[in-house]
Order: sequence, then structure tokens, then C-alpha cells
Amino acid sequence: MHIHYARFQNRTEAGRLLAEQLKPYANRPKVVVLGLPRGGVPVAYEVATALQAPLDICLVRKLGVPGHRELAMGAIASGGVRVLNYDVISWLGISSKTIDHVAAAELKELQRRDRAYRGDRPQPDIHDHTVILIDDGIATGSTMRAAISVLKTQQPAHLVVAVPVAPPKVCDELQAEVNDVVCLMTPEAFYAIGIWYEDFSQTTDTEVRELLARESSHTQPSVASATG
Repeated sequence: MHIHYARFQNRTEAGRLLAEQLKPYANRPKVVVLGLPRGGVPVAYEVATALQAPLDICLVRKLGVPGHRELAMGAIASGGVRVLNYDVISWLGISSKTIDHVAAAELKELQRRDRAYRGDRPQPDIHDHTVILIDDGIATGSTMRAAISVLKTQQPAHLVVAVPVAPPKVCDELQAEVNDVVCLMTPEAFYAIGIWYEDFSQTTDTEVRELLARESSHTQPSVASATG
């Protein structure tokens, strides 16, 4: 079911509206909500809070075409997973050496973010769990596909992709890869994720850390950081 809203005020509102559509997963055991940093985390925080489910992150990095970084030629995720967009690569004649060079740089950033966001937190155990994977929107789908690939290696029982906005074609394609896709808006004339938000200011590393720490203190008060 697709519900249409004019525009989301911000990621917080988008998360609350998304949570409404995910109510069947509320208060159930073995449900984990994973946000894609950075922009997916504020959305995922609202969903996790509403569903009373633990929140964590799924780290992936888009591999941007040199000189056109917004155009994805693929993505990488933790655990050595690499997903390539062969249409873009063949269309632009990108060499494997170029791909390796970009992937090496993005791997460094992936590792830096993991330390920055997670700190000493262990990786979540998602084996045999229902995983709700969230971003603030999907454009090409390459980042989301990388996340799906890395999560599938850990054998979740049920995998759900949930986003506020995405092109209809991408939503349809993802239906074949996961158990369920929940998308609030699927505009034919998509353009970019940011135009569907009044406020699409960049989420900072600090915000990601704070949201993870805040959620942790709700679900595990005994191990909450004394300094916040």
C-alpha cells in the first residue's frame, strides 16, 4: 500500500510516518531495526522507538564515479561485500583498476565510521531475526543492495526494506530481493531524495552517535554511557 504525502518535514517526521506502516512488527521478539548512516539513522531511530525494538547501523559506502561522485557504480559493505552496477561501469568504460582505487578509499571511510559510530558496541546478532533495514530514501538502489547482500550472509529469518521515498521501479526490483518492501511515496518523477524533504540537511557523525547512545540507554540502561 502506498500512502502519498506532499513532502516530509524532516527525517524525524518521515520516521514516525514510516513507523505507522511497520506497526505489525511492534513489540515482537527478535526484531532489529538497522539504519544506513548517516541519513537513515534518524529515520530508523523513530521506527525503533515506536516498535520498541533495538536500533543499530548497517554500514555501506557508495562507490561514486570519479568526477561524478553522486553517480553510483556500486557499493561496498562491511565483511568484504562489493556490489557493482555493471550498466554504469560498461556505459562509462570504467576500468577494474579505477573501481579498486575508489573501493580502497571508501573502505578506509567505512572503517573510520564503524569506529566512530559503534565504538565498543558489538555487531548486532541478526541470525534468525526479523531485520528492518531503513534509509531516508533510495535513488539508484546500489547502496541498499550492498546492505541487503551483507545482511543475507548472516541469515536473518525475515528481511524488510523500509524507506520514506523511492522510485517505483527500484521498489519493485527490491521486492524480489527481500521479504517485504515498505515505501511511503513512490513518485514517477523522482529526481533526488532531497526534494521530498523540507529539511534535508546533512546528518552529522555526532548525531548518529547520539541517537545510537540514546536508544541504547532505553533498551540497556545498565550499560548506558555515564557521559552520554
